[in-house]
Amino acid sequence: MTNENTENTGYAENAPVRFDTKIAVLLREDLESWQRLNVTAFLVSGLGSALPEVIGEPYADADGTPYLPMFRQPVLVFEGTKETLAAAHRRVLSRSLPRSVFTSDLFATGNDRDNRAAVRAVRRDQLDLVGLAVHGPRNAVDKALKGARMHP
Repeated sequence: MTNENTENTGYAENAPVRFDTKIAVLLREDLESWQRLNVTAFLVSGLGSALPEVIGEPYADADGTPYLPMFRQPVLVFEGTKETLAAAHRRVLSRSLPRSVFTSDLFATGNDRDNRAAVRAVRRDQLDLVGLAVHGPRNAVDKALKGARMHP
């Protein structure tokens, strides 16, 4: 049984959930720990806001306390060199996959307006990318991230 082509749960209630799509974050390998966390959080917020189908149902604990919904599938985090990131960016664009970017310039800004201006000021092939998030069919995402390795 398939739900909107994004997950295949099979017929058994306890069967593993398989997703036809993938959410992936690619980080530049030379980032500090705090930068990796910050960049990842910013990048995935872009996917969640633009792709409502990746968001699951709200949560609640046993006492009925409500919590916000989160992604319905895992987010895989990868790392690579500056060159790996640039190549992945080109492949993501050539495949027209939904993406968000984080450039090194954004570490010096403090708000969304200035973040957008910093990205807008640099031509696509000159962006100093430190992070990229992407969503799409598993095979397309895998091909786009060729050369990246799982984050340790």
